[in-house]
Amino acid sequence: MFLPGENHFTSVRSRGFDHVDTWVFDLDNTLYPSDARVWPQVDERITLYVMRLYGLDGLSARALQKYFYHRYGTTLKALMIEAAIDPHDFLDFAHDIDHSSISLDPALGTAIAELPGRKLILTNGSRRHAESVARKLGILDHFEDVFDIADADFVPKPERSTYERFLLRHGVDPRRSVLFEDIARNLVVPHEIGMATVLVVPRTLDPFREAFEQEAVQEAHIDHITSDLAGFLTHRVLPVIR
Repeated sequence: MFLPGENHFTSVRSRGFDHVDTWVFDLDNTLYPSDARVWPQVDERITLYVMRLYGLDGLSARALQKYFYHRYGTTLKALMIEAAIDPHDFLDFAHDIDHSSISLDPALGTAIAELPGRKLILTNGSRRHAESVARKLGILDHFEDVFDIADADFVPKPERSTYERFLLRHGVDPRRSVLFEDIARNLVVPHEIGMATVLVVPRTLDPFREAFEQEAVQEAHIDHITSDLAGFLTHRVLPVIR
Protein backbone atom coordinates (compact mmCIF):
# COMPACT_ATOMS: atom_id res chain seq x y z
CA MET A 1 0.00 0.00 0.00
CA PHE A 2 2.51 2.62 1.14
CA LEU A 3 5.80 3.21 -0.66
CA PRO A 4 8.95 2.38 1.34
CA GLY A 5 9.53 5.06 3.94
CA GLU A 6 6.08 6.58 3.32
CA ASN A 7 2.97 6.72 5.49
CA HIS A 8 0.63 8.10 2.83
CA PHE A 9 -1.15 6.91 -0.29
CA THR A 10 -3.08 8.93 -2.89
CA SER A 11 -5.36 7.43 -5.52
CA VAL A 12 -4.71 8.38 -9.14
CA ARG A 13 -8.35 9.55 -9.27
CA SER A 14 -8.18 11.42 -5.99
CA ARG A 15 -9.83 14.72 -5.22
CA GLY A 16 -7.29 17.30 -4.12
CA PHE A 17 -7.42 20.02 -1.48
CA ASP A 18 -6.94 23.32 -3.30
CA HIS A 19 -10.72 23.80 -3.44
CA VAL A 20 -11.41 22.92 0.22
CA ASP A 21 -12.72 25.54 2.63
CA THR A 22 -14.14 23.20 5.30
CA TRP A 23 -12.06 20.51 7.03
CA VAL A 24 -14.09 17.84 8.81
CA PHE A 25 -12.54 15.33 11.20
CA ASP A 26 -13.89 12.25 12.88
CA LEU A 27 -12.68 11.96 16.48
CA ASP A 28 -12.04 8.44 17.78
CA ASN A 29 -9.02 6.70 16.25
CA THR A 30 -8.65 9.61 13.80
CA LEU A 31 -7.42 12.60 15.79
CA TYR A 32 -5.44 10.48 18.25
CA PRO A 33 -3.23 7.39 17.80
CA SER A 34 -4.11 3.97 19.19
CA ASP A 35 -1.46 4.24 21.91
CA ALA A 36 -3.50 7.04 23.50
CA ARG A 37 -5.62 4.20 24.95
CA VAL A 38 -8.87 6.10 24.55
CA TRP A 39 -11.00 3.68 22.53
CA PRO A 40 -10.14 0.55 24.57
CA GLN A 41 -11.47 2.31 27.66
CA VAL A 42 -14.69 3.34 25.91
CA ASP A 43 -15.11 -0.17 24.54
CA GLU A 44 -14.69 -1.67 28.00
CA ARG A 45 -17.25 0.74 29.45
CA ILE A 46 -19.75 -0.26 26.75
CA THR A 47 -19.23 -3.92 27.63
CA LEU A 48 -19.78 -3.13 31.30
CA TYR A 49 -22.99 -1.28 30.43
CA VAL A 50 -24.29 -4.31 28.53
CA MET A 51 -23.31 -6.60 31.44
CA ARG A 52 -25.29 -4.55 33.92
CA LEU A 53 -28.27 -4.00 31.63
CA TYR A 54 -28.76 -7.68 30.82
CA GLY A 55 -27.23 -9.29 33.92
CA LEU A 56 -24.57 -11.10 31.86
CA ASP A 57 -21.03 -12.22 32.54
CA GLY A 58 -18.20 -10.43 30.76
CA LEU A 59 -17.75 -12.86 27.87
CA SER A 60 -21.47 -13.06 27.11
CA ALA A 61 -21.84 -9.30 27.28
CA ARG A 62 -18.90 -8.84 24.94
CA ALA A 63 -20.38 -11.26 22.43
CA LEU A 64 -23.76 -9.51 22.57
CA GLN A 65 -22.10 -6.12 22.21
CA LYS A 66 -20.28 -7.22 19.05
CA TYR A 67 -23.46 -8.75 17.65
CA PHE A 68 -25.23 -5.44 18.21
CA TYR A 69 -22.34 -3.54 16.61
CA HIS A 70 -22.37 -5.62 13.44
CA ARG A 71 -26.17 -5.64 13.13
CA TYR A 72 -26.93 -2.02 13.98
CA GLY A 73 -23.67 -0.14 13.36
CA THR A 74 -23.31 1.01 16.97
CA THR A 75 -24.17 -0.55 20.32
CA LEU A 76 -26.03 2.63 21.25
CA LYS A 77 -28.40 2.33 18.29
CA ALA A 78 -29.00 -1.33 19.14
CA LEU A 79 -29.80 -0.65 22.78
CA MET A 80 -32.14 2.21 21.90
CA ILE A 81 -34.07 -0.20 19.66
CA GLU A 82 -33.79 -3.40 21.70
CA ALA A 83 -33.97 -2.04 25.24
CA ALA A 84 -35.29 1.54 24.93
CA ILE A 85 -32.38 2.93 26.94
CA ASP A 86 -31.76 6.63 27.58
CA PRO A 87 -28.99 7.49 25.10
CA HIS A 88 -27.66 10.32 27.24
CA ASP A 89 -27.15 7.97 30.20
CA PHE A 90 -25.37 5.49 27.94
CA LEU A 91 -23.03 8.12 26.50
CA ASP A 92 -22.20 9.55 29.93
CA PHE A 93 -21.36 6.05 31.17
CA ALA A 94 -19.37 4.97 28.10
CA HIS A 95 -17.25 8.12 28.03
CA ASP A 96 -16.45 8.22 31.75
CA ILE A 97 -12.80 7.36 31.11
CA ASP A 98 -9.30 8.31 32.23
CA HIS A 99 -7.84 10.92 29.88
CA SER A 100 -4.37 10.96 31.44
CA SER A 101 -2.90 8.73 28.72
CA ILE A 102 -3.67 11.33 26.02
CA SER A 103 -0.66 13.49 25.21
CA LEU A 104 -0.46 16.92 23.66
CA ASP A 105 0.14 16.70 19.92
CA PRO A 106 1.90 19.96 18.95
CA ALA A 107 2.56 18.82 15.38
CA LEU A 108 -1.10 18.03 14.79
CA GLY A 109 -2.18 21.27 16.44
CA THR A 110 0.14 23.33 14.26
CA ALA A 111 -0.99 21.58 11.09
CA ILE A 112 -4.71 21.99 11.85
CA ALA A 113 -4.20 25.64 12.82
CA GLU A 114 -2.60 26.36 9.44
CA LEU A 115 -5.46 24.87 7.42
CA PRO A 116 -7.37 27.74 5.79
CA GLY A 117 -11.09 27.85 6.41
CA ARG A 118 -13.41 26.15 8.86
CA LYS A 119 -12.63 23.07 10.96
CA LEU A 120 -15.34 20.84 12.41
CA ILE A 121 -15.53 17.53 14.30
CA LEU A 122 -18.13 14.97 13.17
CA THR A 123 -18.38 12.09 15.63
CA ASN A 124 -20.58 9.15 16.60
CA GLY A 125 -19.62 9.92 20.19
CA SER A 126 -20.78 12.70 22.48
CA ARG A 127 -19.84 16.38 22.41
CA ARG A 128 -18.45 16.14 25.92
CA HIS A 129 -16.20 13.24 24.93
CA ALA A 130 -14.99 15.01 21.79
CA GLU A 131 -14.22 18.22 23.62
CA SER A 132 -12.41 16.40 26.45
CA VAL A 133 -10.18 14.45 24.06
CA ALA A 134 -9.49 17.40 21.75
CA ARG A 135 -8.63 19.56 24.74
CA LYS A 136 -6.08 17.02 25.98
CA LEU A 137 -4.55 16.85 22.49
CA GLY A 138 -4.26 20.62 22.53
CA ILE A 139 -6.38 21.10 19.40
CA LEU A 140 -9.86 21.99 20.67
CA ASP A 141 -9.47 25.74 20.11
CA HIS A 142 -8.81 25.16 16.40
CA PHE A 143 -12.32 23.79 15.84
CA GLU A 144 -15.42 25.87 15.23
CA ASP A 145 -17.82 23.24 16.58
CA VAL A 146 -18.54 19.57 17.28
CA PHE A 147 -21.41 17.71 15.60
CA ASP A 148 -22.10 14.73 17.84
CA ILE A 149 -24.45 11.75 17.90
CA ALA A 150 -27.15 13.77 19.69
CA ASP A 151 -27.02 16.39 16.91
CA ALA A 152 -27.57 13.48 14.50
CA ASP A 153 -30.71 12.48 16.44
CA PHE A 154 -28.74 9.41 17.56
CA VAL A 155 -28.48 8.07 14.01
CA PRO A 156 -24.81 7.13 13.53
CA LYS A 157 -22.49 7.33 10.58
CA PRO A 158 -22.52 5.86 7.95
CA GLU A 159 -26.24 6.67 7.55
CA ARG A 160 -26.78 9.24 4.79
CA SER A 161 -29.17 11.28 6.94
CA THR A 162 -26.40 11.96 9.45
CA TYR A 163 -24.13 13.56 6.87
CA GLU A 164 -27.03 15.52 5.37
CA ARG A 165 -28.03 16.80 8.81
CA PHE A 166 -24.42 17.79 9.51
CA LEU A 167 -24.04 19.66 6.22
CA LEU A 168 -27.33 21.50 6.72
CA ARG A 169 -26.61 22.40 10.34
CA HIS A 170 -23.27 23.99 9.51
CA GLY A 171 -23.96 25.25 6.00
CA VAL A 172 -21.20 23.12 4.48
CA ASP A 173 -20.87 22.67 0.72
CA PRO A 174 -19.74 19.02 0.36
CA ARG A 175 -17.96 19.84 -2.90
CA ARG A 176 -15.68 22.23 -0.99
CA SER A 177 -14.99 20.01 2.00
CA VAL A 178 -12.96 16.98 3.05
CA LEU A 179 -13.63 14.30 5.66
CA PHE A 180 -10.87 12.55 7.65
CA GLU A 181 -12.19 9.25 9.02
CA ASP A 182 -10.78 5.98 10.37
CA ILE A 183 -13.42 3.53 9.04
CA ALA A 184 -13.62 3.03 5.29
CA ARG A 185 -17.38 2.43 5.12
CA ASN A 186 -17.99 5.81 6.75
CA LEU A 187 -16.49 7.49 3.69
CA VAL A 188 -18.85 5.98 1.09
CA VAL A 189 -21.67 8.53 1.42
CA PRO A 190 -19.35 11.54 1.85
CA HIS A 191 -17.59 10.65 -1.40
CA GLU A 192 -20.93 10.16 -3.18
CA ILE A 193 -22.10 13.64 -2.20
CA GLY A 194 -18.89 15.30 -3.33
CA MET A 195 -16.56 15.44 -0.34
CA ALA A 196 -12.88 14.60 -0.67
CA THR A 197 -12.05 11.66 1.61
CA VAL A 198 -9.05 10.66 3.69
CA LEU A 199 -8.86 7.30 5.46
CA VAL A 200 -6.72 7.37 8.62
CA VAL A 201 -5.30 3.96 9.57
CA PRO A 202 -3.09 2.92 12.52
CA ARG A 203 0.65 2.61 12.00
CA THR A 204 0.57 -0.87 13.50
CA LEU A 205 -2.32 -3.27 14.04
CA ASP A 206 -4.45 -2.22 16.99
CA PRO A 207 -5.43 -5.35 18.97
CA PHE A 208 -8.41 -3.57 20.51
CA ARG A 209 -10.19 -3.05 17.19
CA GLU A 210 -11.53 -5.41 14.56
CA ALA A 211 -9.47 -5.99 11.43
CA PHE A 212 -12.02 -4.47 9.01
CA GLU A 213 -11.93 -1.21 11.00
CA GLN A 214 -8.21 -0.82 10.30
CA GLU A 215 -7.89 -1.86 6.67
CA ALA A 216 -6.06 0.48 4.32
CA VAL A 217 -8.44 -0.46 1.53
CA GLN A 218 -8.03 0.92 -1.98
CA GLU A 219 -11.59 1.62 -3.04
CA ALA A 220 -13.15 4.22 -5.33
CA HIS A 221 -14.63 6.22 -2.45
CA ILE A 222 -11.26 6.74 -0.77
CA ASP A 223 -9.08 9.50 -2.22
CA HIS A 224 -6.20 9.35 0.25
CA ILE A 225 -4.91 7.04 2.99
CA THR A 226 -2.51 7.93 5.78
CA SER A 227 -1.12 6.36 8.93
CA ASP A 228 0.25 9.72 10.12
CA LEU A 229 -2.38 12.46 10.18
CA ALA A 230 -0.08 15.29 11.30
CA GLY A 231 2.50 14.29 8.71
CA PHE A 232 -0.13 14.04 5.98
CA LEU A 233 -1.45 17.52 6.71
CA THR A 234 2.04 18.96 6.94
CA HIS A 235 3.60 17.33 3.89
CA ARG A 236 0.72 16.41 1.57
CA VAL A 237 -1.96 19.02 2.22
CA LEU A 238 -0.46 22.34 3.31
CA PRO A 239 2.18 22.54 0.51
CA VAL A 240 -0.49 22.31 -2.22
CA ILE A 241 -2.87 24.91 -0.76
CA ARG A 242 -0.39 27.61 0.19
